[in-house]
Amino acid sequence: MQRRHFLKTAGIVGTGLLASPLLSAQKPKNRPNILLAISDDQSWPHAGAYGCKFVNTPAFDYVAKQGALFHNAFAPAPQCSPTRASILTGRYPWQNGDAAVHGSSIPAELPLYTNLLDKAGYHVGMTGKGWGPGLFKGDNPAGKEYVPKKNNYTAAFRSFLKARKPDQPFCFWYGARQPHRNYKKGSGLKAGKSLRDVEVPKFLPDHKSIRSDFLDYGLEIDYFDTHLKQILAILKKSGELDNTLVVVTSDNGMPWSRAKANLYEYGLHMPLAICWGKNIPGGRNVNDMVSLIDFAPTFLEVAGVAVPNGMSGKSLLSLLKSPKSGLVEQCRDHVFASSERHTPYVRKD
Repeated sequence: MQRRHFLKTAGIVGTGLLASPLLSAQKPKNRPNILLAISDDQSWPHAGAYGCKFVNTPAFDYVAKQGALFHNAFAPAPQCSPTRASILTGRYPWQNGDAAVHGSSIPAELPLYTNLLDKAGYHVGMTGKGWGPGLFKGDNPAGKEYVPKKNNYTAAFRSFLKARKPDQPFCFWYGARQPHRNYKKGSGLKAGKSLRDVEVPKFLPDHKSIRSDFLDYGLEIDYFDTHLKQILAILKKSGELDNTLVVVTSDNGMPWSRAKANLYEYGLHMPLAICWGKNIPGGRNVNDMVSLIDFAPTFLEVAGVAVPNGMSGKSLLSLLKSPKSGLVEQCRDHVFASSERHTPYVRKD
């Protein structure tokens, strides 16, 4: 029986920008690659591994089967920009200064896991939607951008791999722009999806138009998963998949009322599946409450890079290496989330 989750919310209580020393780490002999696949606006139930029938997500389901499927993973904010900043910094939004606000900037003094890995010799890059929307100079904080022509994320990933040095470990951010609105009305039905397969949340009216809208949304999720499948196939063919930590998730909830941009479950509860070849046991269902801010210290730990102790996230590595399912670590019994203003801009009309 799945453990019932709960959520603690917190307001903006300070910036937490003080510099802090680093926690020591030892560099592993064969440093793993790191692949973060993050969709744009997808709530947790909408993947095949969770029993959702109106999506087709074989890649997500594969990662879940090979590693761990998380049932209580939460974003630190119900909006894309602050959540993505928190993923990069390993801090809660209220510790990220201006980055707590959608469309602002990340304070330069905050260490990002992408920069730390780059300094440690990793080949770091991204495609699609990295950190943003927001203001920055030079490369996107998520890494050097490899532009996906006509949303061909797989081709961008190939270009990224060609640019690295021989035997260089990589850290790649696959940021699909799907299933963000707008959708082509009726595209899900046209693709053969069925209205009967949609389970409409109780806070929305159960109407044919709503069900059809969900099918259009589901088709966009399928597109994200299709390119993830192709990226995994490239890694498998090259013999690198087993040495790649693969993390698949989203940034905030689905784009409907009481979901995205709202501190409710459908705005914060995220899909999450993680695998790492034979380095972690497979076929596990994990009920521990985890936050997306836990990614940064996890990535740094597996790479043998010192973790800034100002990071509030807690590495998932011990949880991932455990053979247990269900509730694995008793301390992971709560998460925090917050929401600032959605945008710093003032409308003049």
